[in-house]
Amino acid sequence: MDTADAAESTAPGAAGGEPVVAVDAEDHELDVVDRLEAHTGDGIRHRAFTCLLFDARGRLLLAQRSPTKRLWDTYWDGTVASHPSPDQSQLDATAERLEEELGVTPDQYADLRETDRFEYKRFYGTEGVEWEVCTVLKATLDDPSLAPDEAEVGGLLWVDYEHLHDRFRYYRQLRLCPWFEIAMRRDLD
Repeated sequence: MDTADAAESTAPGAAGGEPVVAVDAEDHELDVVDRLEAHTGDGIRHRAFTCLLFDARGRLLLAQRSPTKRLWDTYWDGTVASHPSPDQSQLDATAERLEEELGVTPDQYADLRETDRFEYKRFYGTEGVEWEVCTVLKATLDDPSLAPDEAEVGGLLWVDYEHLHDRFRYYRQLRLCPWFEIAMRRDLD
């Protein structure tokens, strides 16, 4: 950890962990809070994103969350999901996570864009809570070469996006993350 990281991790509201941006229902920044605090108890509404990557055939890349994740471990998600750092745009945060989790670099896609935003709150048993204003981003991969980080990704699966939505019972064995289900319904309903 460099000096800047050390200073940030002990900043007020950071509680020694990774900072996330607490927001109101319209996604206006209210404060910077600790990520663990935001996902514990009743939670703190905060900024998040989910990105859906498609190939040239229109198939969506689903990523299974690592079994080491605290919340929604082994559930299937849109391609990547995370939280932007304070003062980081959703586009920059998404590009960063695509590279960190899947080895996908910006030269592999040209059309990363924000397509939707919604608020949701879901509890994961007694383990924690997600209370997020979630921005949805999409892109199409020109080069589908992937190098997944096993600490983040448990598995990968290309699926026909509309088939997944329209014939969901064919995919019942896939436990989907709630934010991805909401994003898909809002996109295709």
